[in-house]
Amino acid sequence: MNVALFGFMGVGKSTVGRVLAERSGLRFVDLDAEIEARAGKGIPSIFEEQGEAAFREIEKIVALEAAASDRQVIACGGGTVLDAESREGLSETSIMILLTAEPDTILERVEVEDETRPLLQVDERIGRIEDLLAARNPHYIKAADIIIDTTGMTPQMVADHIMRLIGGEL
Repeated sequence: MNVALFGFMGVGKSTVGRVLAERSGLRFVDLDAEIEARAGKGIPSIFEEQGEAAFREIEKIVALEAAASDRQVIACGGGTVLDAESREGLSETSIMILLTAEPDTILERVEVEDETRPLLQVDERIGRIEDLLAARNPHYIKAADIIIDTTGMTPQMVADHIMRLIGGEL
């Protein structure tokens, strides 16, 4: 059994995933890092040079490969579960945990990370976040076994909460 953490950018998937993997003894897999390793370039470069469709295709391959393994904490990219095949593949082998946060918390977190977010290269970033969340939330909720709002929580607090909820299943 795997644990798949998914949700919008900035909700803590990778950071919580590392903490959860360490505490549970499971292997940590960050799908965005796997995509970058496979492509030999960063995600912003993939978007710029090949487009979002090419990125999503690589993302699907990496997600399905991760889903085929066992005893992992998988940090999915923000759009991973929007693809039906990726979502189904992960759901078959993983406890699906949706991490959420308020839009202003998301913006604060992604700005602190000081990295380029291809989908947020607009003037009105909070509006873009709200629009993307509105479009994605129905898909996110449909895929979720568990939903955790990370607003106001540290990664350690979120990992502890997950361990309390599913610790016996790991």
